[in-house]
This record gives sequence, C-alpha cells and structure tokens, in this order.
Amino acid sequence: MTTASQHDVVRALHRIAQRLERRGESRFRSQAYRRAGDVVRELPPHEWEARAREGRFRDLPGVGGSTAEVIATVLAGGVPAVLADLDGDARGETEAGRALRAAVRGDLHAHTAASDGVASLEDMAVAAVEAGHEYLAITDHSPRLTVANGLSPERLRRQLDLIDAANTVLGPFRLLRGIEVDILDDGTLDQEPELLGRLDVVVASVHSKLRMERAAMTRRMVAAVEQPWTDVLGHCTGRKVRGRERPQSEFDAAEVFAACARHQVAVEVNCQPERQDPPDDLIALAAEAGCLFSVDTDAHAPGELDWLADGCERLAAHGVDHDRVVTTWPVGRLLAWTSRR
Repeated sequence: MTTASQHDVVRALHRIAQRLERRGESRFRSQAYRRAGDVVRELPPHEWEARAREGRFRDLPGVGGSTAEVIATVLAGGVPAVLADLDGDARGETEAGRALRAAVRGDLHAHTAASDGVASLEDMAVAAVEAGHEYLAITDHSPRLTVANGLSPERLRRQLDLIDAANTVLGPFRLLRGIEVDILDDGTLDQEPELLGRLDVVVASVHSKLRMERAAMTRRMVAAVEQPWTDVLGHCTGRKVRGRERPQSEFDAAEVFAACARHQVAVEVNCQPERQDPPDDLIALAAEAGCLFSVDTDAHAPGELDWLADGCERLAAHGVDHDRVVTTWPVGRLLAWTSRR
C-alpha cells in the first residue's frame, strides 16, 4: 500500500507542468498536466480516497492517459518517467551566472490568468516560494493591451485587494503590487496616475507601433522613463528571436539609457527565451551608462519563473556588480527605491 498523498499527486502533476514551461515547450501540453493537478486538488477527501483505492481517475474531466499514468506511478510510490526526464535536463551555467542567480531575491515581472498568464495569483506565489524567492511582483497588463486582457482600473483595484489578502498568509514571502503598463505613443503611461501611485512596482513597456521612426521612438521611451511612476523599463527593444521572430525597435539607446541612469530606472534583462532582450550589445551600453538592472522572467506560467538563470548568465557576462541589480536587494531596500519619487 502506497503512502503517497493527494498532495504528492498534485505536486507531481504541477511540477511536470512547470518543467515543461521552463523548457519552453507547448503551453497546451503543460496546461494539460496543470489542469489535471487542479482537478485532483479539488477532490473532496472521501472521493480522493475512493479513487486512489480503486485507481479510478480517467473518468475525471481533464485527466487523460498520460496524466492518469503519472497519478498511478506516484500512487505506487514511483517517479513518473516524464518527470525524471524533465528533472534530468541540464543547462550550461558559468560560475558568475550561478553567483548572480544565488544573489537574486525576487522577480519584478510576472503575469497571472487575470491578463494573459495561465495560472492564478496564488499558484504563481507558490511557485515563487518554491523557486527560493523572497518576493514576486504581479505585473499584469494595462487596459489598452486588449489582446492580453489588460486590467481596467476597476479590475486592477480588485487585484490589489487580492494581493493584500494573500500577503496576510504568505509571510515572510511577499507579493508586490505591480503592473506592466503600456507606454503610449507620447510616452505617457496607460493607467490612472492615482492607481500607479498605489503600486509597489511599475514596469513600463512598449507593445505597439514597434516600428515607429527612430527619433520618435527615442522621445517616447525617454518620456516614459521620466514619468514619476516608472521603476523598470521592460524588454526595451521589443524583439523576438524565437518562434515568430520580430526585429528590434530602432531608438537612440545611449539617450534612453542615460535617462534611465539619471532617473534611477532599472533596465530589464528579460529572461523569456523568445525575447532575450536587450541584446548583448545594449546590455553593455546600459552597463557603461551606469544603469541599474532588473533580471526578470516575464513569466506567464509558474514554471517560467525558473528562467531567471538564463537572464543571470547574460547579465553576468558583462561583469555588472550585483549591487546594481535591484532584484538582488532585500524587499525593504527595493521598496525604498520604488518609492523614491
């Protein structure tokens, strides 16, 4: 008789989903494992016990052949083959990259199912704790980005209440109230100023008119950096290097990074494998300009929070001192910085 619990089964299914997300595989596949885990997690104790005793899970909605096999293996006390394979993945890492990753305390750019992520706020928090984070900023999109289900002011207010409630039980880990706010054509930010003032972290990013003429794009980005609420300049070039590739936006990077250094706005090193933004030459330019940096995953699923290591490798290659990376700071120092203006 196995000693595997309902929690063990849910954890195995969710861990497979996270590993698939970390590896950048199809979200359809990772979500199948995550949904199965969610279904098992919601079973009442008496139903769980009956199904575990009888090995009867295939008739549950969202549980198919592969996920039922995982459940059976865990119940038998074994390690599912798919999980063993995913856990065995190796990544090339340098000593400098590992040292920076060890110093990182949190992540300032993550999305939930409230906008275009796939998981709840609670599931993202749990994954962040498991990743060893001390804090995670929830930065769902702003209203104009309708394709990503951007949050209206009313929806954002409700989310802030949820974050505050979650923090009453998550301590010492902390969820930070944040947003990834669209930079509008004139450099203003796509959210009510009063709401931006209530947030712990504001990541400002360009999502539209990425092919804007160079001088106009430079003015737009500098104006956004000069806004009193901007803390982090997100994925500054907008490029995509995998999948549906997209060239980087044209702008005067020296002028933009000088504005970032002047206003203590961190340049994001975005860890999404499809972005790897900014490219290495611009990381070097931002470092030379004296900029702060924020290594962020831009995670849209729990497993993607593990992408931090890749961004740390890219930034560490430029010899940037850890103290210039705001995500290595303890939460008190971080919040003192974001409240500087």
